[in-house]
Amino acid sequence: MSLTDTGATVWLTGLPSAGKTTIARTLADRLAGEGHRVEVLDGDEIRTFLSAGLGFTREDRHTNVQRIGFVAELLASHGVIALVPVIAPYADSREAVRKRHQAAGTTYLEVHVSTPVEVCSERDVKGLYARRAAGEISGLTGVDDPYEVPETPDLRLDTRGRNVEESAGAVHALLSERGLA
Repeated sequence: MSLTDTGATVWLTGLPSAGKTTIARTLADRLAGEGHRVEVLDGDEIRTFLSAGLGFTREDRHTNVQRIGFVAELLASHGVIALVPVIAPYADSREAVRKRHQAAGTTYLEVHVSTPVEVCSERDVKGLYARRAAGEISGLTGVDDPYEVPETPDLRLDTRGRNVEESAGAVHALLSERGLA
C-alpha cells in the first residue's frame, strides 16, 4: 500500500470562527497537490445535507457528530484523508468517534484549533457573535453554550500570530510524522 492509499480522519475541533474550515481547505489543496485523495466534511455543509432537521440540543449535536464520524471513518477506511472541521463541543461525542475509528483500525487524529473566543468574535466570519450580542440568537458554543476543550489532542493549534498556511503546515507536519503525508 502506498502512502496515497492510506486514509485517516483529521478532526479539527474548536469554537465558531476559530479557523477550522479555512485550515482544512488549505490543507486539502496541499494534500491533493501531493496526490492524496482528500475530502473536507464541513460542519455547515453536513448540517444542510446529512443532518437537516437536527437542532442544537446536546442530543442533536451528539447525533450530528456521530453521523459525520461515521462518514469520515468510511472515507478513511477507503484510503481518503477526511478533514473534518466541525465544532463537536462535547468530549464524549468526540471520544465515541475516536473509538469507532480505533475499533475499525482507522487512523483518527484530533486537532484542537485553540483560538480564544475574543479572537473568534473579532473574526466572526458568519456573524454569529454579532447576532448573539444583538440578542438574535442564543446557544452560541463557547459563549452561552458549553465547549469542552480537548484534554489530550494530537495537536493543539493556536492560530494567533500564524497565517493559514502556517496553521495548515502544522497539521501537515502531524500527518507526515504519522506517515500519512
